[in-house]
Amino acid sequence: MARLFVDPEMIEDGIVNITDAGDVHHITRVLRLREGDTVDVSDKTEYEYECKIILSAADIVRAEIVEKKKFSREPSIKVTLFQGIPKSGKMESIVQKCVELGIYEIVPLWTERTVVTDKGNFGKKIDRWQKIADEAVKQCRRGIIPHIEEDVKLTELCSHKPGSLCLTDYDLVLLAYEGEENLSIKDCLSGLSENPVDIAIIIGPEGGFSDAEVRMLTNEGAHSVTLGKTILRTETAGPAMLAMIMYALEL
Repeated sequence: MARLFVDPEMIEDGIVNITDAGDVHHITRVLRLREGDTVDVSDKTEYEYECKIILSAADIVRAEIVEKKKFSREPSIKVTLFQGIPKSGKMESIVQKCVELGIYEIVPLWTERTVVTDKGNFGKKIDRWQKIADEAVKQCRRGIIPHIEEDVKLTELCSHKPGSLCLTDYDLVLLAYEGEENLSIKDCLSGLSENPVDIAIIIGPEGGFSDAEVRMLTNEGAHSVTLGKTILRTETAGPAMLAMIMYALEL
């Protein structure tokens, strides 16, 4: 069954109005659904709906709600990935896999060892990554679309600047660090007295973090953890860490 996402205001009196041109084209031209066919809809905030198409036109698809229920596939924890910006197209894979694994949002992170440079069009990259997230979430039929936030500098996370992202906003902050020898992510998660709700995970770029950055983050309360005996690539570390968290706290 196809899953679509609409704004809550498009749902009224038991009817879902789908007006987005891309969604209408996908329903009518790609999936070739017609009146009487079933479509799965999410309001992106709380509920998902099983609906029956009652009108299929060139500019609108109208569907009647058959069943309404709360999200069944969204994790109870909200995990934010602060991803050191990698080279080439690695971020696309990171976004896709993390969306499938249950990420809440992703924040591209500038660090000392980031090789990528901002040539003034970085916003276009974020738009492309958001489109990848949009497509990935439809495939795995989640309830929300994880958001790709604006890029930030690592120093900004520790600045406590009003209105900006801050690590102290999270119940738990985990820093994947290849130099950590004492605390594994397994031991860190099993030692929690209660399950956190908002979790931040921080992954470095290809060159990892500098010693100064690690000190800065741990001084802000981040737990430096190892993900295992081998050193993972940056495009592997984020999804691997997220999967470990979901296994420990959700399954």
